[in-house]
Amino acid sequence: MYVVTGGAGFIGSNIVAKLAENGLGPVVVVDRLRDGDKWRNLAKRELFDIVHPDRLDAFLSDHASDIEAIIHMGAISATTERDADLILENNFHLSMTLWNWCTTNETRFIYASSAATYGDGDQGFEDDGSSEFLANLRPMNPYGWSKHLFDRRVSRMIETGAPRPRQWAGLKFFNVYGPNEYHKGRMASVVSQVYPVAKAGDACRLFKSHRPDYADGGQLRDFIWVGDCVDIVIWLLAHDEVNGLFNCGTGKARSFADLAGAVYAALGKEAQIEFIDTPEDIRDKYQYFTEAPMARLRGAGYDAPMTSLEDGVRAYVCDYLDQSDPYR
Repeated sequence: MYVVTGGAGFIGSNIVAKLAENGLGPVVVVDRLRDGDKWRNLAKRELFDIVHPDRLDAFLSDHASDIEAIIHMGAISATTERDADLILENNFHLSMTLWNWCTTNETRFIYASSAATYGDGDQGFEDDGSSEFLANLRPMNPYGWSKHLFDRRVSRMIETGAPRPRQWAGLKFFNVYGPNEYHKGRMASVVSQVYPVAKAGDACRLFKSHRPDYADGGQLRDFIWVGDCVDIVIWLLAHDEVNGLFNCGTGKARSFADLAGAVYAALGKEAQIEFIDTPEDIRDKYQYFTEAPMARLRGAGYDAPMTSLEDGVRAYVCDYLDQSDPYR
């Protein structure tokens, strides 16, 4: 049995789909569906159960001997969320609870960290999991801080020889795009936001640069197709000897202008881009460059190629966004 927290969310539901495609299961989703359309992320899947987080403790107790791995994707992931107490409870305390449960029950544990832990990138983006390196990072928002707090706690436990799960791996996700992110609103990828504008033949809007060393639309991110993220998770499940904190990106930064251009190209259109001021509530915390060194994951044995920006955007647009049913 595989338990996927946040399994109705973006990356989580894509993991659930891949588990089913690979014949791995049964699968249990832990999530809050609420009154939106997030349930549609799971509508094509056969599931053992969908467990509300308030019932998670009881479910784990009842099925302790059946669970092979917990894949912990559940979190408050909005970088604009300011309720630090709420973020701490969901992103740190729940993670610690699951780590301890997996340790006690000798269960494998794969969890989502984030590139937001790197802050403005002044310290680089090396996925060094040592407590000494992690102490130098300065996340710029409560979300990134909460993920970093857990990474640091794990690092200290590993270094001091504390008990740990049978397998553990943290994945520092960079800028992920792909199907089933439609419930995320403002936090959804630029691809999904540009698509309807490009489809209508209008000009999309990107943020101006507020730094002289970057052109408007020239801000750089490591954009990664969600399918590549999922493939890394599935690979980890097939290699229980691999443990550690790993970047999850392509290793190649691309500009937002490149990304928007790829959307128009996938629709057979010429790119049209207008530039607007970056909102003041995120301007001083806005990253201008992220790029994931991937040597540690490659060194651990992961050798699958990463999907190019153009191929990933084309797949997303043509196979999902431009279809009557955009869900995976």
